[in-house]
Amino acid sequence: MSKLKQANAPEQPLLVGHVTSVYGVKGWVKLYSHTDPMQGIFDYQHWWLKTPSGWKAVELGQGRLQGRGLVASIKGYSDRDQVKDICGLDVYIDAIELPELDEGDYYWSQLEGLRVITKEGVFLGKVSQLMETGANDVIVVRACEGSLDREERLIPYMPETYVVNIDLEQKEMVVNWDPEF
Repeated sequence: MSKLKQANAPEQPLLVGHVTSVYGVKGWVKLYSHTDPMQGIFDYQHWWLKTPSGWKAVELGQGRLQGRGLVASIKGYSDRDQVKDICGLDVYIDAIELPELDEGDYYWSQLEGLRVITKEGVFLGKVSQLMETGANDVIVVRACEGSLDREERLIPYMPETYVVNIDLEQKEMVVNWDPEF
């Protein structure tokens, strides 16, 4: 039995998808994926499902693209009545299983929640999310207690141009951004 199955909960839960509904009669499910590309959810064999009574560790059997969506089988689930119990649940992985990135590269989940401060030391708020756009990703900075004002700011995620420094240990991002903009 793997170490993951013996644990009661993931150390660092990271939301990667959602079980939407039953697919077929052999215990497969339809999935919504938060990964990019969407088939990236299949890169992780060990999933955690957040149930009303706590965490449930499951293992991916098979997964594939089906039309414009995804379908998967979960080991230990062999018919549609069994998988009905997991429909509607969110799918997590343990972030400690993510591959190491090159220096200067970050997972979006690492940036969410960072304090955003201008080069001049003005606290703008915290990163609430990132958005993918055609030209570049955008950081959504939401006001919070202690921030300059109550404004939400959209800052292009352009390292060295607008994002000057990221310090994950200090949970801080320094930006080259005019607070009036």
